[in-house]
Amino acid sequence: MTGGVLVCDSVTRMDPAVRGRAVIAASHGGVYAVHLALSEGVGGLVVSDGGVGLARAGIAGLDFAQALGVPCAAIDHRSARIGDGADCAARGVIAFANAQAQRLGVRAGMPALQAAQCLAAAPLRAVDPGPLPAEARTVLPPQAGRRPIVLIDSVSLAAPEDRGAVVLTGSHGGLQGGRPESAIKVDVFAALYNDAGIGCDGAGVSRLPALDARGIAGATVAADSARIGDARSAWETGVISRVNQTARALGVREGQSARAWAEGMAAAAGRP
Repeated sequence: MTGGVLVCDSVTRMDPAVRGRAVIAASHGGVYAVHLALSEGVGGLVVSDGGVGLARAGIAGLDFAQALGVPCAAIDHRSARIGDGADCAARGVIAFANAQAQRLGVRAGMPALQAAQCLAAAPLRAVDPGPLPAEARTVLPPQAGRRPIVLIDSVSLAAPEDRGAVVLTGSHGGLQGGRPESAIKVDVFAALYNDAGIGCDGAGVSRLPALDARGIAGATVAADSARIGDARSAWETGVISRVNQTARALGVREGQSARAWAEGMAAAAGRP
């Protein structure tokens, strides 16, 4: 807690104390992430703008929250590290705010902690955002002799059965709080993320070296090529922006399509 505001690295790692409270969460501001936060009962939310990106997906959650009467604002990804709640609270600068947040005094250019304190000073309430979309996790029809390809809108949806698979996530490519183990909880063969505009200190691609240390091929798609929080979008339109050394050794290069990357990883021989 900082100045009466709860701070966390991700909407997937929240304490029950968030219910009805103002929270700075260093996740992107896409609909999926904001939905998760509201499902936990968050009453007012400050997130990262996730590079804004294709179809402004990185801040689409602000409109989602507005429709439910929840104040929500987004930090400029260039001002603080995505995935690092403490840094977002210390250095973050607001870039966007929905109408509910603006009514409480939140403005672009305001320090993120001050904005969250504006929310905390207001009467907040938990709301029911409805069920999460069932298509948040999809296993594509397998091809004989190839690794499975799995699409998950959040890296938190990686499951034990994904071990050795090729996984495309809608998550940003930043480590949570700088912790290497947060890159992905399962030893997949290859993993792909959204680069969230890369942003402050290169945080949007910081999972890639951590994956190298585990022998996992890693890559990100450019935020302006695929909707953050939407793995299907990465599969359909994503363009590779960064790769780690393990992926490069397998022939992956920046500029290829995410679909070509995934199919190449599914057909790759052995482990890196």
